[in-house]
Amino acid sequence: MSSVALFLPCAACTEELLADEVLRILGPQASGEMLRGGVTVDGDATTAMRLNLESRLAQRVLWPLAHGPYETEHDLYALARTVPWTDWITPAQTFRIDTTAQRSPLQSLNFATLRVKDAVCDVVRDAVGERPSIDTRRPDLPLSLHLTPTHATLYADTSGEALFKRGWRDAQGLKGEAPLKETLAAAMLAAAGWQGRAEDGPLLDPCCGAGTIAIEAAQIACGIAPGLQRRFAFERMLPFRPLQHAWVQMKDAARARQHAPAVDVFAGDVSFRMTDFAEHNAKRAGVDHAIQFKTADALQRMPPADTGVLMLNPPYGERIAPKGARGEQRGPRQAREDFAPAADGGDTGAFFSQLAAHWKRHYPGWTAWLLSPDMKLPQALRLKEARRVPLWNGPIECRLFRFDLVAGSARVQPAGDQPA
Repeated sequence: MSSVALFLPCAACTEELLADEVLRILGPQASGEMLRGGVTVDGDATTAMRLNLESRLAQRVLWPLAHGPYETEHDLYALARTVPWTDWITPAQTFRIDTTAQRSPLQSLNFATLRVKDAVCDVVRDAVGERPSIDTRRPDLPLSLHLTPTHATLYADTSGEALFKRGWRDAQGLKGEAPLKETLAAAMLAAAGWQGRAEDGPLLDPCCGAGTIAIEAAQIACGIAPGLQRRFAFERMLPFRPLQHAWVQMKDAARARQHAPAVDVFAGDVSFRMTDFAEHNAKRAGVDHAIQFKTADALQRMPPADTGVLMLNPPYGERIAPKGARGEQRGPRQAREDFAPAADGGDTGAFFSQLAAHWKRHYPGWTAWLLSPDMKLPQALRLKEARRVPLWNGPIECRLFRFDLVAGSARVQPAGDQPA
């Protein structure tokens, strides 16, 4: 397969982080472009396989099939007919089309999707006398159609399921759990510059919930490729079949470079139930040996090292209650509503105030990174942030706040003294 401009979509505000990650994966010779919402990377089928296996920040790896102007759905049909579909799919296989649009003039995206589907089926039927079928759940060839106001681009989605699905999370999950996506946890670590090296220092998530941040950190510290435990759509695509041996070798090489963690990772939660659940997830992810879990109240937990990095998505609702306390069960929406510090000095506001006091007393020399949709979180903590990084948790605009902790003071350290 020839080289193309692969497109790697990512969460808003993580484009630069993804561009840096691509260079680490492919080497400084990699060429491409940083766009709003993702990056393009020049590469072939082997490049697409490697990015699927290694990227922690990309949402998908998309292979461009056709691009051109359009005004009506019939233009989309004509554009889709330019693709040699028999190179990609047989009548015995299935496909699905997912359509996204940005200010498209078309009245119906469903009709646009239908016309592209017709083009795929017509091309294959004209060539071999039969047409492939639609499978909306696990298609052999997932396709992605993106519409701008004037142009359409059709991609083959080489990832299939979104890349935040690493393959280790229990499908059953935990009732009421709304876990952080793995790609967002990885973006938090990347924004903090924490790469699992000894010089990065140990990492602690004292409010770990399902354990996503700690698990991502432990996999990084152990050199574990994020895609090793899952399957990808390209494994069923016709153009990639001659590369099956190369794919096996690529995965074997990734397994061979795994190593003992270069730095300690600590995690825990006030809830025994959540700590047990996080340990279960860590075992499925193959890093239970690399994370030291402890059920403890974040307001009482002492530092496991002289210096290090605190990284957390601050808790809310029942997870900030002391051990043994009981409270009503809250669903994800209610939990999110309860996130903001209470203006009247309620439980959440008191938690943040006490947390900051505990950190200033016991964690001087540490750096704390907190993800929050509450832009007034520094006031709730009574700390001055050293940095705030825009990130999106799905549709929710957040900030990743950095606090350099100083004993008994809310002052920020001088810039020259701040840890890297």
